[in-house]
Amino acid sequence: MIAEKPINFLLVDDLEENLLALEALLQRDGLTCLKARSGEEALELLLTHEVALALLDVQMPGMDGFELAEFMRGSERARHIPIIFLTAGAANLQRRFRGYEAGAVDFIQKPIEPNVLRSKAAVFFDLHQQRQQIERQRDELDAAAQALRRADRHKDNFLAVLAHELRNPVAALGGGLHLLNKDIPPERARDIRVRMDRMLSHLSHLVDDLLDVSRVSQGKISLKKERIELGDALRSAIEASQHNIDAGSHRFEADLPDEAIWLDADHTRVAQIVANLLNNAAKYTPPGGEITLTARRLDAEVEIRVTDTGVGIPPAMQSRIFEIFAQVEDHLTKAQGGLGIGLALVKQLVALHRGTIEVESAGEHLGSTFIVRLPTID
Repeated sequence: MIAEKPINFLLVDDLEENLLALEALLQRDGLTCLKARSGEEALELLLTHEVALALLDVQMPGMDGFELAEFMRGSERARHIPIIFLTAGAANLQRRFRGYEAGAVDFIQKPIEPNVLRSKAAVFFDLHQQRQQIERQRDELDAAAQALRRADRHKDNFLAVLAHELRNPVAALGGGLHLLNKDIPPERARDIRVRMDRMLSHLSHLVDDLLDVSRVSQGKISLKKERIELGDALRSAIEASQHNIDAGSHRFEADLPDEAIWLDADHTRVAQIVANLLNNAAKYTPPGGEITLTARRLDAEVEIRVTDTGVGIPPAMQSRIFEIFAQVEDHLTKAQGGLGIGLALVKQLVALHRGTIEVESAGEHLGSTFIVRLPTID
């Protein structure tokens, strides 16, 4: 088996010809040989490389193999590296005891039997590779666990927001019915019916959002594509979001192209993309802010920008802002209602149109710009 990254092994011998012979003997795909002519050189290599096996010549001038092994065992980084001693001298019991005491796993007498050395080294190479695989699997499990915890936290936030969003209109409808059952003036009854109608509309939008959540999760959002004119879809989006913009007393400007821009797209979904972005801007912009919608053609695509002077998006959140249920924690108290799934739906719809979406924000309280690019047709 070959690891995803090369496995390093260390050869230490003061004779260059011995190093070359051992390298040729052990080399195979997926292995990298690190060679040192002295104990000092070996320690330098061990400081910068992860090593699966060290083969040390016992008899070297200066720091011999036993002393190098003792240094390795004293190092936090190198103490767990298996060591095989290679010796041309007599392997008496005293020398073997010193070697095993220094941390050796084996002694091999010179002249070396190639098949024996290959077999013993392969055991440690395979063990190192298995350890690498276990570490990768552990990291993958940790990442998956973190993703599950984040999803669970988003789900809890979503359910809390949903409960709040449902409780208010349901309470208003219940109160309205209670008052209508009483003897009240006709003018008051008409006002109550208007408010009840508004609450029913709000509940209908919530149900639509919940259905869209299900479709996004199951990948069941489909498009009814046809040849449409961008300006018509943008005007539909403005009309759909105008009441939210007006409710926040925002200044709104639209800079749309004079010429017709044609798309092979779903008119309703394109309008929904832009309306969701406009509603999001209105929701997270303090009263009296500015919201701008611009569109322009760029070669074979159209670029649609929705810019606001709202609460902005922290840099750390910008890469996750399109995740379903993802909201900036501090923004939950600033939003004027909603389930926090609009941007996730927008990204899904843009992708279905073979387009892209990105966000730009200098940070909190510095506003945001959402940029949608969609392919055009002649």
